[in-house]
Amino acid sequence: MNNLLANYERILEVLRKISTDTLLIYQRRRPKLFDLELISLVLTAEFMGIDSENHLFRNLPKALSCKIERSIYNRRKRRLSEQINSIRLKLAKEFNEFENCFIVDSMPLEVCKIARINRSKICKEHQYSAPNRGFCASQQMSFYGYKLHAICSLNGVFQSIDISPASVHDIHFLKDVKTQMYDCLLLGDKGYLSQTIQIDLFNEANIRLETP
Repeated sequence: MNNLLANYERILEVLRKISTDTLLIYQRRRPKLFDLELISLVLTAEFMGIDSENHLFRNLPKALSCKIERSIYNRRKRRLSEQINSIRLKLAKEFNEFENCFIVDSMPLEVCKIARINRSKICKEHQYSAPNRGFCASQQMSFYGYKLHAICSLNGVFQSIDISPASVHDIHFLKDVKTQMYDCLLLGDKGYLSQTIQIDLFNEANIRLETP
């Protein structure tokens, strides 16, 4: 997996320009793989479409596999989740620094088929985060689960990502956009038609929302 090591080193080089090697305070001995190196490995796996830890560690170069075990990698990855998200936002800000045109859209994240709603126990532990039933206009289908909302630059860099229950209308995602972006053009489909939101985005952050 020469590509994995090369991509890892490229990503790590960029991360070192925007963050430090130590992101968490450790009470025990110093880890062989620094926090930033672990985050670089996480982002490399995402970039290369490796969604299985088994596959990742089977193909991990010796230079990295000798520094960390899979169970420790998984545990530290969870502990670093907030820092990973913070670094993603910093990267997006750098990559999109000179962008002034973005696209907003949503897609269904189906948890199970409609017929299995009553039997499904997935993510029902808490009421506030439970999935529900929604409708996808572009695919003309009802589904049970969540919606993935995203804003992306024309070069393919995600500026903002969020998840909501399936029943939440697309337009509600834009209410928080004015705190994340400004002075730009935002393109969406007919699901984002709202004169109130359009005026609010323009007045608060000079965001021109268009739905051609």
